Amino acid sequence: MFNARVLKKEDDLELVSWWTWWRFPPPLQEMLPNNGTCGIMLSKEGITICAGFIYYTNSKMCWIEFVVSNPNYRESDRKEALVSLINKLGEIAKSQGYKAAYTKLKNASLINHFADFQYIKGSTETTEMVKIL
Repeated sequence: MFNARVLKKEDDLELVSWWTWWRFPPPLQEMLPNNGTCGIMLSKEGITICAGFIYYTNSKMCWIEFVVSNPNYRESDRKEALVSLINKLGEIAKSQGYKAAYTKLKNASLINHFADFQYIKGSTETTEMVKIL
C-alpha cells in the first residue's frame, strides 16, 4: 500500500517545510544521518506522506528521530502511514543488528503510534538540552 524509499537530498526542502508547519525547528542537514538506510520516506501514489531517521550507534541501541508528516496529507490512512513508517524504521534497525531503539517525543499522537509497536514510556517531565559545539 505504501512505498518506502531512502531519503534523497532533493527531499530536504519538503522536510524543512513540514517541520516548519508543525512548528518544530528543522534540524540542520549536517545533523541528520546520511549513510545507507538512515532516512526513510513513505509515499502513496506519488504523494509523500511521512519520513523519519535512524541514528546508528556503536552499541546495540539506535536512535529513531525526527519523524515528520506531510501536513497537507489528510487522507483516512494517514495514521496507518505513520505506523507503517515507525514499523519500517524498527525493522531496518533490527536487520542491522540493533537490540533496542530509543526515541524522544512530545507529540501525544506520535507517542501513541510508537506505543502501538511496543515502545515503552521511559522518563517523563524531562528537559531536553542541546549545545551547539
